[in-house]
Amino acid sequence: MPAPAAAQRPRTVAVMQPYFFPYAGYFRLLAQADVFVLFDCVQHRARGRVHRTEVPAPAGGLEWLTLPLAPAARETRIQDLRLADQADTLWAERLARHAGWAKARGEAAEAVRAFLQRPLEGALVDHLEASLRLVAGLLGLPATLVRSSSLAIDPALKGQDRVLAIVQALGGQRYLNPPGGRALYENEAFARQGLTLDFLPDYSGPHRCLLPALLEAPSLAALRADVHALD
Repeated sequence: MPAPAAAQRPRTVAVMQPYFFPYAGYFRLLAQADVFVLFDCVQHRARGRVHRTEVPAPAGGLEWLTLPLAPAARETRIQDLRLADQADTLWAERLARHAGWAKARGEAAEAVRAFLQRPLEGALVDHLEASLRLVAGLLGLPATLVRSSSLAIDPALKGQDRVLAIVQALGGQRYLNPPGGRALYENEAFARQGLTLDFLPDYSGPHRCLLPALLEAPSLAALRADVHALD
């Protein structure tokens, strides 16, 4: 028998730009959302995390592992970014700096290596969505993903107003955001639309570099527990 409507969790929508193998806190947000929106209808920031991820550098410390992109104007939206014509060659050179990954024998190593070696062509967002779906599957997340560019949202809407329109278009009752969004959104604006605004706590877990964890961890149990810690 279905639970009474009052006892059901409000339909939760989260909106984030698609990132390339982001840290585990990103997937905590996905784990808590009923619908996770890939915010691809906004301008790409060249120094952001959309097309790159942090990994341990061979000489120590961290470095960026960056997908090769075709030249694009500064105002280009994420949905319009393309992978470079010579992306496969450039990508192979960048992966070669992390030769140990080719021998990794973690639980997910084979699946992740196969993804890293797939041909790079076409729209960047296709590749990013595929990577997020891969990780969501490995971590046992339902992964209801929707691209914001697929929704009939007024392009004149900006910032908070655009997010409100996305949540409403998807029948959301609650908007969930990472803690960094506290300066961007106002509870009153959501309440006026009959919506709840909530934020995740700061991520302090150990999996800030997700890609090596997926390749090298003998078991994904600890990573899955970290991502599902808020369940």
